[in-house]
Amino acid sequence: MAWKRKDLVSMQDTEAAEITEVLDTAESMKEIATREIKKVPTLRGKTIVNLFYEASTRTRTSFEIAGKWLSADVINFSGSGSSAEKGESFLDTAKNIEAMSPDVVVVRHKAPGGPALLAKHLKCSVINAGDGAHEHPTQALLDLLTIRQKKGHLEGLNVTIVGDITHSRVARSDIHAMRKMGMTVTVAGPPTLIPPACQDMGVKVSHRLEEAIAHADVIMMLRLQHERMTGGFIPSLREYSRVWGLTLDRLTHCRPDVLIMHPGPVNRGVELSPEVADSQYSVILDQVTNGVAVRMAVLYLLAGSRAA
Repeated sequence: MAWKRKDLVSMQDTEAAEITEVLDTAESMKEIATREIKKVPTLRGKTIVNLFYEASTRTRTSFEIAGKWLSADVINFSGSGSSAEKGESFLDTAKNIEAMSPDVVVVRHKAPGGPALLAKHLKCSVINAGDGAHEHPTQALLDLLTIRQKKGHLEGLNVTIVGDITHSRVARSDIHAMRKMGMTVTVAGPPTLIPPACQDMGVKVSHRLEEAIAHADVIMMLRLQHERMTGGFIPSLREYSRVWGLTLDRLTHCRPDVLIMHPGPVNRGVELSPEVADSQYSVILDQVTNGVAVRMAVLYLLAGSRAA
């Protein structure tokens, strides 16, 4: 079956039942990765355009793999080298692409609300692959899938998100999604990196790492997003790592079955020590693997009903 919705632009307006449907569908999609020939005809004849105005490794690659494993035709578009450099607006570019009859546009843009703007004006489905510091819905979905696989359930779990909350679209999407699924969320970091709006999102706030992670079932570490910083948010990388970096020593004070997660890219030696990143607690590569399955599920649920 397919969603009733046309687009996926935010976890804030996504219902718990829809989230569960994505996770269940993604579980069935994971089997395709084990086949010798990783291809099913689900979206044969459909066209997916990956419209990326910001750098990406995991998200762009996994959307491309997801589309191709579903037998869709996948077109990759980059803002650099396009008419955007000649002054064409973001919306005009998207409308011109839609004139070529794609079925889905996957968009990443530095402007918060960019994907929502396209969803309002385009007839095809729009998927938000990250809009500035606003949201990253499919990352939240793959995070939930990874947690559910490892813990067996979501409701009642305690999750601590550590680091640069202010500039993190992942944190916002995770908070919205996790709260909808009955999880308790704590955000932790220096006061300069936790926005006041967190208080209105139903999360706990901590400014002490050891306190924040002591009872966590899941610890989500975030990198410092220097590309979005315009001032002195931290005294230095060394000082930030000393106070907020997750090390094996600090893990000894956590639950023995704690999961360590990170949306990537990981800055080893800053937010995570190499020993923690490569430890038995880490499920970072599981997140990457699940990214393909989740994006296959989203593409199928949005475009599958029009596959006939």
